Amino acid sequence: MAKKTSIYFKDFITMAEYSCQAADYLRESLRDFRPETLSQRREAMHKIEHDADQVKHEMMQRLVKEFVPPIDREDIIQLSSVLDDVTDKIDDILIRMYMYHVQRLRPAALDFAEVIASCCDALRRAMVEFPNFQRSTTLLQDLINVNAMEERGDALYIDAVRELYEQEESPIEIVAWSELFDRLEDCCDACEHVADTMEMIAMKNA
Repeated sequence: MAKKTSIYFKDFITMAEYSCQAADYLRESLRDFRPETLSQRREAMHKIEHDADQVKHEMMQRLVKEFVPPIDREDIIQLSSVLDDVTDKIDDILIRMYMYHVQRLRPAALDFAEVIASCCDALRRAMVEFPNFQRSTTLLQDLINVNAMEERGDALYIDAVRELYEQEESPIEIVAWSELFDRLEDCCDACEHVADTMEMIAMKNA
């Protein structure tokens, strides 16, 4: 049981918390959307992403010297990578909005921000339970909740893109928002990839 309380599991939780922090900041940025603040918002978001990266880098440095890690090295590397992807993809949303000089927010983007925040929160709850995966009675449901949030993202993506092509006349807006909706949906997919990786690791070590 001692190995299940390893610092690696604490690092996984910290990385999931950074994803939640990024998702909450995205939601805040879109709720209070002002084009003139995108540059500052982008920089603040990137600080969150950078701090999350530092946790991953320190984990990898520790793993190089680790004699007997709590789970397979490949599993630690894989889980840290997919966790890092979540925060990276959320960070990318404000970068793209800045790059595309977005001046008007589409309502579906706000809906997506809510779904992404819920998805990350469900992932964080699953990660908190993950150190107890061999005996947990709630981890499976936690992972199912992540998948349910991802499915909500899929449904929202379909409706948002359909509405975009039905209502928008500007080709520039269509191109920009098609890309943005793709990347918003990618954030939810990234959470599902983490949940799938956690399930695979739990099954390997059961």
